[in-house]
Amino acid sequence: MLPVLSVRDLNKSFVMHAQDDLALPVLRDVALDVAPGECLALVGPSGAGKSTLLRSLYGNYRPQAGSIRVRHRADWVELVNAEPRVTLDVRRHTMGFVSQFLRVIPRVATVDVVAEPMMRLGASPEEARRRAEFLLGILGIPERLWSLPPATFSGGEQQRVNIARSLIADYPILLLDEPTASLDVANRDGVIDLIRTRRDAGAAIVGIFHDVAVRDALATRLYTVDPPGVQA
Repeated sequence: MLPVLSVRDLNKSFVMHAQDDLALPVLRDVALDVAPGECLALVGPSGAGKSTLLRSLYGNYRPQAGSIRVRHRADWVELVNAEPRVTLDVRRHTMGFVSQFLRVIPRVATVDVVAEPMMRLGASPEEARRRAEFLLGILGIPERLWSLPPATFSGGEQQRVNIARSLIADYPILLLDEPTASLDVANRDGVIDLIRTRRDAGAAIVGIFHDVAVRDALATRLYTVDPPGVQA
C-alpha cells in the first residue's frame, strides 16, 4: 500500500548559543515511510532523538534539511519550511498528536475539551459531545468529572483525557509520544484497544512506546533512531 507519510534525509540540530554556537545534532539522515494500517514504533536509546523526530513530523521543530511529505486533502504537502497556515490545516484535518502532557484552556469542561477537535471539523456540538462522552466512558473517566476542567485531575486522568481528545477525530495519521504513560494496567489496556482499532481501520501511526507490552501489542514495524553525536 502507498504511504501517507514519507520522510527523506531529515536532519535536525539544536544550536547552543550560550556555548559558542555549538551545534548539537539530534537527527541525521532520517528516512521512513508509513502506510495506512501500519504502526511504526520508534526505538533507540534515551536521548537518541525519538521525541524530536515526532515533534519535527508535527511541525513543532523545523529541521535544517530534508523532506517531510504528508498525504493531505488528496494531495502531497511538504511540511519542512511550510507556511504556518499549511501546518495548521494538516493538524486540523490529517495529523493527530498524543503527547505526554495535556495543554488546555483553564476552566473549560472536560467533555468540551475532548469534543473541540471534532467540532472544528464541522460536527455539531451535540454529535461531538456524544462522541466525547463515549470515549471518556471507555477510558474510565467517571461521568461526575465530565463537567469539571481537566486541570483538576490526576496525571493518569489527564492523560486519558488527552487520548480521548486526540482520538475523537478520525485523523489519517497519528503521532503517539508515550500514550500510556501514567496509566495503570487496566486503563493501559483500554488505550491499546482504542489505538489498535484506529490502526486496523487504516490510520498510519508513528509512536514511541517505552512499555514493551504496549509496543508489542501495537507495532507492525520498528524504526531505530540512532544518536548522531555532537559536532562543533
